[in-house]
Amino acid sequence: MPKVLRNTLLSARDLLATAGPFLVLALVLLVLAYWVLDPTPPKKVVLATGVDQGAYAEFGKRYAQILKQHGIAVELRPSNGSTENLRLLRDANSGVDIAFVQGGSDERERRRDDEEEDSLVSLGSLFYEPVWIFYRQDAAQRLIKSDAAPAPAATLSSLAQLPGWKINIGARGSGAPALMRRLIDANRTDQASITLLREQQTPAVQGLLAGEIDAVTFVSAPESSMVQMLLQTPGIRLFSFAQADAYSRRFAYISPVTLPRGVVDLAADVPPADVRLVAPTATLVARKGTHPALIQLFVQAAATIHGEAGWFQRKGEFPNIHGTERPLAAEAERYYAKGAPVLQRFLPFWLANLIDRMWVALLSIIAILIPLSRVVPPLYQFRIRSRIFRWYGRLRVVEDSQGKRPTGELMQELDAIEQSVERVSVPLSYADELYSLRSHIQMVRGKLKALCALAKDERIGQETG
Repeated sequence: MPKVLRNTLLSARDLLATAGPFLVLALVLLVLAYWVLDPTPPKKVVLATGVDQGAYAEFGKRYAQILKQHGIAVELRPSNGSTENLRLLRDANSGVDIAFVQGGSDERERRRDDEEEDSLVSLGSLFYEPVWIFYRQDAAQRLIKSDAAPAPAATLSSLAQLPGWKINIGARGSGAPALMRRLIDANRTDQASITLLREQQTPAVQGLLAGEIDAVTFVSAPESSMVQMLLQTPGIRLFSFAQADAYSRRFAYISPVTLPRGVVDLAADVPPADVRLVAPTATLVARKGTHPALIQLFVQAAATIHGEAGWFQRKGEFPNIHGTERPLAAEAERYYAKGAPVLQRFLPFWLANLIDRMWVALLSIIAILIPLSRVVPPLYQFRIRSRIFRWYGRLRVVEDSQGKRPTGELMQELDAIEQSVERVSVPLSYADELYSLRSHIQMVRGKLKALCALAKDERIGQETG
């Protein structure tokens, strides 16, 4: 091996041996911080949506597309609606991490079990979910008795007119039945006087179109395909809540909204007049232990999906922190206050997220390692110089043994020391100390030669005398 390469490898070995414990400590601290902070989100998340062809199901597909771009697979779990979604969130064995929840659908459960509610957090309000009551025009003509208006002009104008009606108020597990029962009770209407059905959405709509059901109720965003279809179906009317403001005063989770004239179809002028509706807000609800990075991604996706102008909101109105019935997740609160992390504008999500969640720990580790790093240069220097200084010990033994041991024996030991020193390799910055050792070896050799010559002269003098 060339001497230059050999010296380089020896220097690298010395540096590694000296700084090795320091590097191992830094690595251990980094691994410990990574394990404690857990900055990397899981690659899969389960999102509970709702019934097929419903707004929750449609929005769930859009969330899945956005998170897929960041390497997160979103499994969409169909359900009957908000009430079932809450049950799935509370069930530790369901595997559901995040779910769509309708405002006001869990009021009774929250009052009864506050401790359990602490395990759920909100990611913010996403959109209005109006209460859509679609009814058959011929049913209104048959069931509504009015002396003020002829039968062909009869319309359903109040929930107090529902006695005698056959109305589907939503499937079991959805939030609509509980909400509709409270609205009916608020009108002091005996529920026993109404035939309340709990059919799934699709068979209920089929029954409405076939004339087997007088009215159906949805609590859904307008993106629902069933809502879109019924708004444009001849012979089907949409109930207008003339007392929408009064309902919003009575129920804190309800807001009055207006379906503007012509918003469904401008050319056909659908609807032909403004329609007053009442609407709770839909929220994203997560388990309290959901990974912060996942919450960050879902809130960012919500801004993309729900931030545009719609039938009931202006651009940028959603998502927001208003109307949330549960504590806001810390990561969601951070997003609403400061927006997306700055690093995500310039770096891939995984790297930006890693730095964002690890920087405090990294600064702490650096603060610990900087003082310790000052020990490395002195240790390295000591390791290199020890190769040289350990020979001074043997050299001193030889020098102190002059006159006590045979000079020839001392010369042999000195030769062995010199041969060993010739094999010592040190960085160039320490070469002066190596050459100094060699000069000192020659100095001791000179003393031994002088002592040997003096002894020889004395012996010759004794022989001639």
